[in-house]
Amino acid sequence: MREKHGYYLEDLSVGMTAIFAKTVTDADIVMFAGISGDTNPVHLDASFANKTMFGDRIAHGMLSASFVSTVFGTKLPGPGCIYMSQNLRFKAAVKAGDTVTARVTVREINEAKCRVVFDTVCSVEDKVVIDGDAMLMVSRRADVEAA
Repeated sequence: MREKHGYYLEDLSVGMTAIFAKTVTDADIVMFAGISGDTNPVHLDASFANKTMFGDRIAHGMLSASFVSTVFGTKLPGPGCIYMSQNLRFKAAVKAGDTVTARVTVREINEAKCRVVFDTVCSVEDKVVIDGDAMLMVSRRADVEAA
């Protein structure tokens, strides 16, 4: 199990940052609609979407937000962390072909409760498309090694 674990609570410090970037494809949007059940035509129907304020189909906001989860589960804190809460503010649309970069930064560590608060941002180039914060539970090294 130890080799599958990411950072432990005592390894973290305020200001630590990690990122994940992915170019959103048309296939990603269609598959996300199938997985989530969100078949809003603004995501899937070009003739409908062309008449909206976006002028074209847009990706699901939660698709881009899911890249934050990718950072948490694979990089910082990494495997073994538990997602507890997430606040999101959607600022701009993402379209097929856009590269979304999700960045998480440690803002606060509560050692007594094994909780870590992160600032979260998704951007396309220099434009913020989602911002927010999240709280995760991160185990102590001694707790995992004793198990």
